[in-house]
Amino acid sequence: MVEKVITLENVPLAEFLGQANENIRQVAQAFPQSKIISRGNEIRIQGGAPEILRINNLINLLLEHVERFGHLSPDKVKDYLDMEGIPFEQTSRDQVIVFGNKGLVIKPKSPNQRKLVEASFKNDLVFALGPAGTGKTYIAVALAVRALKNREVKRIIITRPAVEAGENLGFLPGDLQEKLDPYLRPIYDALQDMVPPEKLKYYQETRVIEIAPLAYMRGRTLHDAFVLLDEAQNTTSEQIKMFLTRMGPNSKVIITGDQTQVDLPIRQKSGLREALRILQGVKGIGIVNLSGKDVIRHKLVKAIIEAYEKHQTEKEISKNEPASRKSDR
Repeated sequence: MVEKVITLENVPLAEFLGQANENIRQVAQAFPQSKIISRGNEIRIQGGAPEILRINNLINLLLEHVERFGHLSPDKVKDYLDMEGIPFEQTSRDQVIVFGNKGLVIKPKSPNQRKLVEASFKNDLVFALGPAGTGKTYIAVALAVRALKNREVKRIIITRPAVEAGENLGFLPGDLQEKLDPYLRPIYDALQDMVPPEKLKYYQETRVIEIAPLAYMRGRTLHDAFVLLDEAQNTTSEQIKMFLTRMGPNSKVIITGDQTQVDLPIRQKSGLREALRILQGVKGIGIVNLSGKDVIRHKLVKAIIEAYEKHQTEKEISKNEPASRKSDR
């Protein structure tokens, strides 16, 4: 028999448990093979591992509901129980990853985004590759927030190489963090969609959520964390190897990148490309490729990406064409 303890923090217990613990009693009745005990701000679940996982997922959904709406009725618990039991990767495209601010529902919106979600559930390390606008970073941040809310990890660490700043950081006003903030802005924007402002501020102050340039990862062991490396196409071979070897116990890592937008100096090879070549086929690593079909921005963005992809293909064909044929033109 396995036991799991869920500690209820920052939750109105009376609303969550229901009058005379009616809400939690409903959950217990739905899982007669397990034992669910509520004492104070703790819920103890005893039973087989597969069923405990299902109960844990259900309770986290109920906690999210209370966090969003401030109350939880027995009828609403019944609704969740009716939906309970289907693994995420088998559900429809409307499955929610996480509930954001002001009623925002964050979910995969394309087949490849769903593949990214499923790959993250199945692997400890996932590469998400694709052009701008495909939602790879946004989905990765949502998965990190979900893991934190579900208490699967204790912190979120998000990092990017500050290649765009290069040698020019000095002319920007402010301290180092203020100089780097513009390059980390897409991450902040995603988090602000998913975490209430006051809680996000608290998480950053207590380093539950840490956003930092890649250079700050050197020498660390990142354990009990969901770690996201964004814009990985701008890492060098040494940088990405350094990052990959930071993984500690109970860590999840997603690496995102667009191999068509490398901003490294000329003759500097992308560490992302090399890592993909070296790690191809390694068990426990997932690779998901997104394309122009997954773009969820303005419809023109999709057309622009397709035009550039066509141009790149023609360029590669011309590059590989025999010199004799070129001379005949």
